Amino acid sequence: MTLSDAELDRYTRHIILKEIGGAGQLRLKQARVAVVGAGGIGSPAIQYLAAAGVGCLSIFDDDSIDLSNLQRQTLFGTGDVGESKALIAQRAIRALNPEVRVVAQRRRIDAAGAEALLSGHDAILDGTDNFATRLAVADAALALRIPLISAAVGEFEGQLGVFRGWEADRPCYRCFVGSDPERPETSCSEQGVLGALTGLLGSLAALETIRALVPFGEDTAGKLLLVDALALRFRTLALPKDPGCPTCAG
Repeated sequence: MTLSDAELDRYTRHIILKEIGGAGQLRLKQARVAVVGAGGIGSPAIQYLAAAGVGCLSIFDDDSIDLSNLQRQTLFGTGDVGESKALIAQRAIRALNPEVRVVAQRRRIDAAGAEALLSGHDAILDGTDNFATRLAVADAALALRIPLISAAVGEFEGQLGVFRGWEADRPCYRCFVGSDPERPETSCSEQGVLGALTGLLGSLAALETIRALVPFGEDTAGKLLLVDALALRFRTLALPKDPGCPTCAG
């Protein structure tokens, strides 16, 4: 596999970065990334991954576009209301970058089918808003040994983590959140969310996905980024591996 003249022009700002270069851009072209959730976080993440030249994007979302989504979900327009998020995202990415293959999956990932659906990908980006799906995706990522980039937002706060729990010194997602799928949850419709904040977290999630495919800078696995939009404050915490974690310990 090589880069065409058009691709060399399209990705020239990446290629001149010594940390990426032509070899790194080729790795992006060869990569498969699963994006779970095409909402507020998934929308900008999908756009930036496609613009970066990731060769194949699998988009998983069983939801349809609602007018209230348009305050933050930048892939969609007013005329898309009522349509499938996954299918409209596929159409938008084809217009943005026809070099990228997009597989639209209009389904919700659950524990029973997660491994089969996510197998074969090089990275998984999770921007979903329900705990059961997050656990199913996280458990599959761990079992398949695929880096998991997990982002979440609520009101004026966001968080982002990279998880490779099969490594001896790195936590898995359950080391961070525990394992209770019945814990109470609130949605954006109940608590609200600042639209631009989802764009920030989605862009950062895309950045960490690119880092997982073409390593550059410091390894961020095992760290948690916390964003406080009210104070414009960013904090990074170390996430230790839980020696008693039933999922990844030992």
